[in-house]
Amino acid sequence: MKNCVGIIGGSGLYDLKSLQNTKWIDVTTPWGDPSDQILSGKINGLEIYFLPRHGRGHYHSPSTVPYKQNIYALKKLGVTNILSVSACGSLREDLAPGDFVLVDQFIDRTYLREKSFFGKGCVAHVSLAHPTCNNFSKVIFEIGKKLEIKIQLGGTYMTMEGPQFSTLAESKLYKDNWKCDVIGMTNMPEAKLAKEAEICYTSLSMVTDFDCWHPDHDSVEVSDIIETLTNNSSKAQRIIEALPEFLKSNRDLCSLGCNNALDNSIITAPEKRDPEVIKTLDVLLQRLNKK
Repeated sequence: MKNCVGIIGGSGLYDLKSLQNTKWIDVTTPWGDPSDQILSGKINGLEIYFLPRHGRGHYHSPSTVPYKQNIYALKKLGVTNILSVSACGSLREDLAPGDFVLVDQFIDRTYLREKSFFGKGCVAHVSLAHPTCNNFSKVIFEIGKKLEIKIQLGGTYMTMEGPQFSTLAESKLYKDNWKCDVIGMTNMPEAKLAKEAEICYTSLSMVTDFDCWHPDHDSVEVSDIIETLTNNSSKAQRIIEALPEFLKSNRDLCSLGCNNALDNSIITAPEKRDPEVIKTLDVLLQRLNKK
């Protein structure tokens, strides 16, 4: 089996200029369309699918992004690894605008989004103790180091619902009491769904500004944030371009168990599983059905 990378691009990253032989394709899911068409292509032989998280033109808010459809569509295309790229605010003095964080933990405070493929008719409980793939994160970290990009391996991402930003009291709570590193609006339930889909998921968070806890926050102009976002997107493009050099073409079983996360997770008795629900989940259950 070959490695196949899905790139979910957030604010500032709406296309991949380095992709070769590109084509925008439609992918259907049982719940409707993903955020946009998906751009297929290759970089030095590595198959890549790029999905604009908010849609080209940024017409989905964090709350209306069709997360289930996005992850299902990438799974349907055979994606084995997802690199999720998103803008975020910093909750630490030493994580400045322009820095990158490879998140490995989340606190999820979203409440308007569908967070699982499973429910009535087929219940599953997947472990989320380690919501990202540390193996894939280390690959991205090594690329960042080679490119001399300031990048931190590991950190906690506070996911808020949005679309409004935090109050000052909330920002201080997340920073001082909860000890989060960055704050954003989009990586949950994305990471949860990727785990259920048995895809290695890595979050590359691009710091664009300090959150409102910082005394200099109010003096930051929108133009400053846009400039940082543009520079960060350029760095993210360089990281993606270097993927074929660091990621082996042949797919190995993930030593962290990302690609068999559903083993022993489905608890609904076989005779009680709704056939229509099982049919809907066919793309996710193909490996188990072959056993």
